[in-house]
Amino acid sequence: MFSLLLRVCFIGFVFTFLLFSQLVNANPALFQIEKNAIKSYLFGTVHVGTTDMNQLSQDVLQAIDSSELVVVEVNLEALSQRKIQEISSSYMILPNGSTLANMVSSNNYQQLKNYFSKAGIDISHFHQHRPWAVMVTLLQLEYQKLGFSEQFGIDKQVLAYSKNLNKRVVGLETLQQQLTMLSALEQQNNAMLEETFKHLNDIDFYFVDLVNAWKKGDMNKLSQYYKLSFDDSEYGKFSEQVMLINRNKQWLETLTELLTKQPTFIAVGALHLPEQYGLINLLQQAGFKVTKIN
Repeated sequence: MFSLLLRVCFIGFVFTFLLFSQLVNANPALFQIEKNAIKSYLFGTVHVGTTDMNQLSQDVLQAIDSSELVVVEVNLEALSQRKIQEISSSYMILPNGSTLANMVSSNNYQQLKNYFSKAGIDISHFHQHRPWAVMVTLLQLEYQKLGFSEQFGIDKQVLAYSKNLNKRVVGLETLQQQLTMLSALEQQNNAMLEETFKHLNDIDFYFVDLVNAWKKGDMNKLSQYYKLSFDDSEYGKFSEQVMLINRNKQWLETLTELLTKQPTFIAVGALHLPEQYGLINLLQQAGFKVTKIN
């Protein structure tokens, strides 16, 4: 469940309202990548925030300044809101003859019904929505209560700053590819929803701790949350493969070529960096020197 919260970059979630001071006073981890005398940078991000998260650190700004290319997960700035909605809808809606009620267990459906009822929403609005899309809506509601928006996410700030400098921006994935990844979770609909409801009451605690670790550049704590996100359960292993391992390996192929051509600034979700299949380790195995700057 935590992995999904951190991974859906085009929707927004994370953390609690009182958590953030000025981001400029934070010190999130920034890594230098070097090979054949070409120096690039790797930066783990969070995808949403509050108005307090309105400044990138000076180290990050300087790293972007010195790079010729900026790489993000998906370059949504290249798409209109209408196009994003059009593409997303085609993935989120069930085919004719299928309904949410017959895609999940009766117990999970009742829990969803109860949750939306308390929020003053009739579950019939989601009659033809895929379970992962309904879960995303549920989590959005939780974070909207706390004043969070993707508008203040770190990725958006990286893109805005890069645009002002006329930097070339490349996306590692298309929106369609990210939605295909989320759709793959459909194989474990019930486990996905059960994990969500299991952790829902503790969501503010876990994310306060997690984002504080991110702000401090505490990679050990981020590794702990990686293991919490992708535990040894069947769903944990499945979601790790779908949401992280497969994607990181695919990203590595793209990055290996880009990093040997020009100085590059890479900004991806923070949980893509640590552990065995994280980008730090994969880049090192590919012959790059990776050094934590702060």
